[in-house]
Amino acid sequence: MVFMNNLFENAYQALRAPDVDQKITLVRQMQSDWQADKLIADPEIELPYTNKAGHPDKPDLVAPRNLPKRRLGSIQGQAAMIHAIAHIEFNAINLAVDAVYRFRDMPRDFYSDWIQVAAEEAYHFSLVSERLQQLGYAYGDFPAHNGLWDLAQITADDLLVRMALVPRVMEARGLDVTPDIMLKFKRIGDQATVDVLQVILDEEIGHVQAGTRWFHYLCAQRGLEPESTYFNLLEEHLKGSVSCPLHVPARLEAGFSESELERLEAMCK
Repeated sequence: MVFMNNLFENAYQALRAPDVDQKITLVRQMQSDWQADKLIADPEIELPYTNKAGHPDKPDLVAPRNLPKRRLGSIQGQAAMIHAIAHIEFNAINLAVDAVYRFRDMPRDFYSDWIQVAAEEAYHFSLVSERLQQLGYAYGDFPAHNGLWDLAQITADDLLVRMALVPRVMEARGLDVTPDIMLKFKRIGDQATVDVLQVILDEEIGHVQAGTRWFHYLCAQRGLEPESTYFNLLEEHLKGSVSCPLHVPARLEAGFSESELERLEAMCK
């Protein structure tokens, strides 16, 4: 029997919701109920297995190579870039909720962390969506790719791999590239978008911190040395591909060691 006071049922419902507003509402309610101790994390609950996240009919999902170039010389170009960020934030909601739904043998603090991440990603999406609307567009108006969710499926069977590759690779890459994107918007006088991106950058540091914290927890649990394990996973899953430049201060704040950053910079393509 399914009980809606079970955390994992709430996470499942949020993950599968196809409507964006409904998904955000469910995430916020889950956070409120969890903080008020209205939910129990009972791992014995029976839920359907899924490796699919609910998403609206739009945007059309295409291969990354088929996405048009996003140039900021026009309102449409600005909107296309902002739309790409909105799509990242939408997928990030699903990734955080999926971590709660899928991995049911973790300490309470793990769920507190990833519920908070999900709620913050929902807030980021709302900020970016509002900025899109101010420019005369909406989420779904441009095509997008599904690479971030594809990574969720690759890491669905092992939380250690999920923590290594999603927060400590994909979200950490967001820390690296966001300052340059902010500079581009600042150059065209779009301070409103710069302000939104600053909020996202500041809070994403905490998301990568959470990934680092639980990656180290799982390494200790399994008797693994974190740094060598991390780089072995980079080689196994990403063929050691690392993009630069790195936002070193942000990554240090997010829990990367100086040794890790030196090794990553040495691998930069």
